[in-house]
Amino acid sequence: MSEGLPTSTEQPRWLSPDELATWRRFTFLMYRLPTALEAQLRQDSQLSFVEYYALAALSEQPGHRMRMGDLAVLANSELSRLSHLISRLEKRGFVRREPDPTNGRCIHAVLTDAGHAHLVEAAPGHVAEVRKLVYDVLDPNELDGLRTAAEKIIDCIDSRQ
Repeated sequence: MSEGLPTSTEQPRWLSPDELATWRRFTFLMYRLPTALEAQLRQDSQLSFVEYYALAALSEQPGHRMRMGDLAVLANSELSRLSHLISRLEKRGFVRREPDPTNGRCIHAVLTDAGHAHLVEAAPGHVAEVRKLVYDVLDPNELDGLRTAAEKIIDCIDSRQ
């Protein structure tokens, strides 16, 4: 048996009714939460969910810059798709591209002053929405469990790549 997948002679390990109910709620959460957060971001700051997180990732880097390939990993995006996103942000004056000074084959995305100012303006409303939808409805033990579960799932995914 390879990587937990059943061979042609083994029966699949079907989910129990409780596991299926948990899986359905979890997948519903994975779709609904980003949609709700994006609605708030679009209404309040005219940013998509992924645009906000790309700007936020850049804001956390030294010099507010990052290689496009590294940003694509953080944004869980293919480089070509990220390039389109950066083009949209460039048109708004929020980001610019610059050659990587240490490797001429790489390009940096750089957060502009205007992009940083827009992010700073957008952040309070976004954080309030995150707090309202997640932190205010879970107690500290549930939050610890959520973080632990997320870490375990991400570690499992990362170990398979």
